[in-house]
Amino acid sequence: MSKPSIDPARWTPPSAAPAGDPVAPTGLRVLTASGHGTEDVLVREDGHVLTGLEDGRLVAIDPATGAESHVADTGGRPLGIEHHPRGGYVVCDSRRGLLHVDDDGSITVLANGFEGRPFVFCNNAAVAADGTIYFTESSTRFSIDDWRADLIEHRPTGRLLRRDVDGTLTVLAGELAFANGVALAADESFVVVAETGAYALKRLWLAGDQAGSIEAFGPVLPGFPDNLSTGDDGHVWVTVASPRDAALDALLPRAPWMRRIVWALPRRLQPQPKRLIHVQAYDRDGVLVHDIAGQDDRFGTATGVRQVGAHVWMGSLELSTIAVFDLPIAQRAGATSID
Repeated sequence: MSKPSIDPARWTPPSAAPAGDPVAPTGLRVLTASGHGTEDVLVREDGHVLTGLEDGRLVAIDPATGAESHVADTGGRPLGIEHHPRGGYVVCDSRRGLLHVDDDGSITVLANGFEGRPFVFCNNAAVAADGTIYFTESSTRFSIDDWRADLIEHRPTGRLLRRDVDGTLTVLAGELAFANGVALAADESFVVVAETGAYALKRLWLAGDQAGSIEAFGPVLPGFPDNLSTGDDGHVWVTVASPRDAALDALLPRAPWMRRIVWALPRRLQPQPKRLIHVQAYDRDGVLVHDIAGQDDRFGTATGVRQVGAHVWMGSLELSTIAVFDLPIAQRAGATSID
């Protein structure tokens, strides 16, 4: 497959926030799916964990036994998965767009483009109580097959969109550096979106005197943020899929031709995600509450995160496994086990 061309823009990366003191995940368990690329995770009421796979399937895994059941086949590449308040699931399919998957596996396309232009890379979503959907298109130039191109080029085209219950689409924010994860505040007063290419989270206010304004949420992150979710604890959880790459940071402010050379190299010679586990949680003020990081031979490069009860679940675009660890004890007040 031929590579698309890139048109790199100079960008000076922000200084990283002071290094924190993350704690290692405790009680880590790993379950294996029947396919590759468990990008996101969603926990059902029965405790089974949904994930999407590279071959288009949505599957549910029983955490007690590891048994897997078929949920649906999107015919594309499912990424973000969310509950829909009227039943079924909202799925961001990078190839087919924004989908609704019913409990019987039937699929309805909710949106596959904007103003006559098909979506290139639908990624992640958050769903309000009334069925309003906030979702991202990571890039209007590069598909999931060439996600590295967007980060190397760094000419932001990502977008945060809203789908109203009547089907109306609105672009809420544009020119985002690889728009990725989305999370709604517990009271739905704001929505947070991850800018993977900028090592940042942004908050768009939906209510109050600041409605419509957008601002930084939390500090500059220690790496590339991926999916977001709002946990049972009300915090915004984020996966830091990989730490910052020193070579890429050094190249971004320099002459664009240098990155064209990097992009022309075989993929194995380009900057690669690191196989680490790193998730964080922030309160509504953007204050870091949890910083959990470590390494495990069975799991890494976490791209999806979901805190439910006493557990935190993770998926990985790069692997065929999902993993779960115990919520740090300090935050377990009122939490119940999903086992």
